[in-house]
Amino acid sequence: MTQRSTLEELCEEFRKHNKIPPENFELYQVKRGLRNPDGTGVLAGLTMICNVHGYLIDDNEKVPDEGKLTYRGIDIREIVGGCVRENRFGYEEAAWLLLFGSLPTESQLARFRNVLNSSRELPEYFAEDMIIKAPSKNVMNKLARSVLALYSYDDNPEDPSLENNMRQAVSLIARMPTIMTYAYQVKRRHFDKQSMFFHPLDPNHSTAESILNAIRPDRQFTDEEAKLLDLCMVLHAEHGGGNNSTFTTRVLSSSGTDIYSTIAAAIGSLKGPKHGGANHRVMMMMRDLMEHVENWDSDDEVASYLERIVKKEVGARSGLNHGIGHAVYTLSDPRAVILKDKARRLAEKKEMAREFSLFERVERLSPDVFAKVKGDTKVISANVDFYSGLVYEMLGIPSDLYTPMFAVSRIAGWCAHRMEEMTTGGRIIRPAYRSLSRGRNYVPLKDRG
Repeated sequence: MTQRSTLEELCEEFRKHNKIPPENFELYQVKRGLRNPDGTGVLAGLTMICNVHGYLIDDNEKVPDEGKLTYRGIDIREIVGGCVRENRFGYEEAAWLLLFGSLPTESQLARFRNVLNSSRELPEYFAEDMIIKAPSKNVMNKLARSVLALYSYDDNPEDPSLENNMRQAVSLIARMPTIMTYAYQVKRRHFDKQSMFFHPLDPNHSTAESILNAIRPDRQFTDEEAKLLDLCMVLHAEHGGGNNSTFTTRVLSSSGTDIYSTIAAAIGSLKGPKHGGANHRVMMMMRDLMEHVENWDSDDEVASYLERIVKKEVGARSGLNHGIGHAVYTLSDPRAVILKDKARRLAEKKEMAREFSLFERVERLSPDVFAKVKGDTKVISANVDFYSGLVYEMLGIPSDLYTPMFAVSRIAGWCAHRMEEMTTGGRIIRPAYRSLSRGRNYVPLKDRG
């Protein structure tokens, strides 16, 4: 018997005994995905870190509303606007705000940046032993493995105190970009057969600058490019406690496990194509559309192809119009609104106005296509993933780093939620599952047919 036939037999044996009729979920009022019947999330906790607003409730009915995202009560548009007006980098400020709950003073921000800059270097021989010797085709897997490995380099990894968690959190926020760029270079050499280069870190660089410095062969980038990447990082830094990877962070933290196990699990969650991998899939979908639609300026041709995507006839055949729709936002995703404006300006400079116009057309046509094919009148709009991949592409960020960039940005929010859960949660998170198995007798091996 071949290995393939054995595997097929094992899978068939699994399928015979592991079927749950879909109607049983309704019968027992199971809230699949921890979602209420109207699509809203089940209330599982309280947080002071972030609020994601996308709709109103009127007479127990969900009413669409313009999206709003706040970090510690401050509108993300104000945070971004303040940094843009003062022409400075904002990610470090956003990380401070998320971690501590207040905007930093000039001296606090300067000290925090210095701490991050002085912590970016990896432990001695870490890159050689943990990254170079075990290349990974997917940078996210290498991020998770490397974060777990940092446990072994920590003299006090298990101490659950706030002081120790704060030390570890700041260290991880600083080191994640370094791990990501090293893992990418090793992946390039081993799997893509391209040159690998490790540039020295510049202690004067912001987080965004340090990333561009590490991935560009000539280390050259403009201030405008670095600040746009910084903006992307600010927008991705946090998104409430209910998203899959942050909830993963809180679930593991509630068990009392160490921060390295916790963040590695969050990275694994974010890697999933239904979560952080969406921006890469947006670009795959759009490239496929560009290849197969002759007239990009035709609403009819673009809408026709979008219908085929939703019907699972073309592209990845998943039926998903990637980058359109969100679990919370209805009329708009404020992150997408901000990024769209930046993408438009950059597209004009990069001579990619035609491509940007196609993205706008897909965004405009998608809700009607979805309603026509699915017969669903749910209000949907573009989410942050729809434009972030395009911005990354115009910045020369390789597609291998689209989701890792998400992780490098989101770790600030993960660490904030971990410490909030550790200090205020108090109980291990344990939802219930109803068993559908029926009692039966054990059958001796010789009597089994």
